[in-house]
Amino acid sequence: MKLFDGKLSWKGRLVLALLSALLLSFGWMTVSGFTLLVALVPLLIISNSYGSSWAEVGKMALWAILTFILWHVACTWWVWNAAAIGTIAASLVGTWWCLLPVILFHIVSKRMAKSVAYILLITAWIGCEYIYIKAPAMSFPWLTLGNGFAFDTWAVQWYEYTGVLGGSLWVLTTNIVIFEALRSKRWFAPVATIALPLIVSLILYSVNSPEKERYTSRTTVNVAAIQPNVDCYTKFLVSRETLQMDLMKQLQEAPKDVDFILMPETSLAATVNERFIGATRIVQGISSHLRTNNSNAMVVAGTESLMAYGTRRKSDTNRRSRDGHYYDIFNSSLGITSSPTNLPIHNKCKLVIGVETLPAWFRAGGIFEVDLGGTAGQLGIGKSAEPFTHNSIKIAPAICYEGLYGDFMGEFVRNGAQIFSVVSNDGWWGDTPGYKYLFAYCRLRAIEHRRDVARSANTGISGFINSRGDALQTLGWDKKGVITEQLRLNNEQTFYTRHGDYLGRLSLYIALLCLLYTVAIVSKKRFYLD
Repeated sequence: MKLFDGKLSWKGRLVLALLSALLLSFGWMTVSGFTLLVALVPLLIISNSYGSSWAEVGKMALWAILTFILWHVACTWWVWNAAAIGTIAASLVGTWWCLLPVILFHIVSKRMAKSVAYILLITAWIGCEYIYIKAPAMSFPWLTLGNGFAFDTWAVQWYEYTGVLGGSLWVLTTNIVIFEALRSKRWFAPVATIALPLIVSLILYSVNSPEKERYTSRTTVNVAAIQPNVDCYTKFLVSRETLQMDLMKQLQEAPKDVDFILMPETSLAATVNERFIGATRIVQGISSHLRTNNSNAMVVAGTESLMAYGTRRKSDTNRRSRDGHYYDIFNSSLGITSSPTNLPIHNKCKLVIGVETLPAWFRAGGIFEVDLGGTAGQLGIGKSAEPFTHNSIKIAPAICYEGLYGDFMGEFVRNGAQIFSVVSNDGWWGDTPGYKYLFAYCRLRAIEHRRDVARSANTGISGFINSRGDALQTLGWDKKGVITEQLRLNNEQTFYTRHGDYLGRLSLYIALLCLLYTVAIVSKKRFYLD
């Protein structure tokens, strides 16, 4: 076959690189993630066409860079609407983490058995995804391969055992067996690799049906989600009193019998002093309303909060006031009840690169800091994922970007959360794929931990998701309103909840062993040749 004879022209390689970028991108264009199962085959063909010399390694790297840059730009261009540096940083850093395993594979594949090279490709790629997920101040796991199935949740019900890194494992393995099948003309392995996970997923999808007895017997709660539909870019030009009055009007639309009422990220339009939460005017107003209208409910609302530390610096994120006192500003969610005392607060732990956090070496002079949500610069970083408890019900008060992190959301569950809530502000990017995927990723979190999800966005998609990732009632883009759904509580923990991103940790160890084995064998061969 001409594709495998090592005589590809530069035009042929260009076509293959563009095809790979396109197939990778479909998973984040609200189309389907199934193109990912063949998306890396063109790159494997390009790699096969080059030799082992360092000059040819460099040429392979250029084609890989082109592929991954195009993929990242095609899928994160919408970030530019809010922060140009976000698109640039995400594309460059993301390309690096994809390039590294591909180049390691190319080098090893020319010197070792194919099995070693393929194992290295799989484990190094997943290991790099794991590092990117965990990297402090530089984490943007938007294009983790397993995330590409966010609109195909019926096909990845086994994420309750593996998390999204299991999806990455499926993608990488399938690409390899299809590449080999193109060479050998033997198609049993590709068919089995694709079909078996789908069969398992369909079985799990049926087993986890809400109509099953194990689910119908569970305790249910009524949750209301408010979507104010306030323009993000003019919000802080309007008086706080006006914003708070509009929010209180929507609060009155919530049914009397709800257990929880969600309000979006930064919806309170106030800075809450964490030492005197109950003294904040809007908090007192919401508590008063609850006493009169929803005495059994808790409001979970997004707000900006302040923690003062005195004259001693506590962390790298501290700001300093003119009188020499240090403090942190947090993006927070607050639990408000009819009694404004001892109210729980959650400080956002996973911050958005370029918007809420930057590595220390980027912060000099504030050149790259972006103002979104009324607060510019480095925000304080929350320390833990503790659920709010109300009427013996534990609810996870996650904020926007935190919904991208499966293992982090698992921390809420390990601490007792029976249901997920996510408050968000998705309007910064306009009517683009951004807000659609923020909602879709919550569908993956529902599967991973088998928790129902309630989501309240300023605008974008507010709505509800059941524990097998099905979207229930939603309120779409540029809509204003209040929607209510009955959701089920769950006290059980999935395998993934208990063990987190174990595939990432395991992959790093195996990749390191493959590299050490390769170095040992190559060194031994050189010794005997000498």
